[in-house]
Amino acid sequence: MEEHVVLVNTLDQHQGTMEKMEAHRSGKLHRAFSVFILNSKGEVLLQQRALHKYHSGGLWTNTCCSHPRQDEDVLDAGIRRLQEEMGMRCQLSKGFDFIYRSELDHGLVEHEFDHVLFGMSDVKPTPNAEEVADFRYAAVADIREEMAAAPHLFTTWFKICFERAADHLGK
Repeated sequence: MEEHVVLVNTLDQHQGTMEKMEAHRSGKLHRAFSVFILNSKGEVLLQQRALHKYHSGGLWTNTCCSHPRQDEDVLDAGIRRLQEEMGMRCQLSKGFDFIYRSELDHGLVEHEFDHVLFGMSDVKPTPNAEEVADFRYAAVADIREEMAAAPHLFTTWFKICFERAADHLGK
């Protein structure tokens, strides 16, 4: 099934749709979301993207991320995708938005209006192997140290929004 993304302007207003890979090849601004799940210890659930993903394979990132479907609420999309990628459900709340543009591997461009969503859960993930190679919980301070020592092991969007997410969490 061909996937489409919702094209938006810089105010996140709908501008149409485009096939997902075409949007990533042409660098069109489109709607996305990034989910951060924390456990009761305040640790962030990280995932390592599956090695065969169409970009950023094998890199560590936030709990899950994706694109809402046309006419799908961003929070509903986050809940859906959390189940699809990590095999878990929890309530999400919206934290903040940001726009970024980054050239990726395989000649792709990530240009997204990213909605950052947060949730709390101690449910053990059962990740989808098609999406996720590994997962782990890590303290914010440990993630900072790891990103300083080896930034190439993390996705572009995670490096851009991590500190803002930590600020939002008061960490």
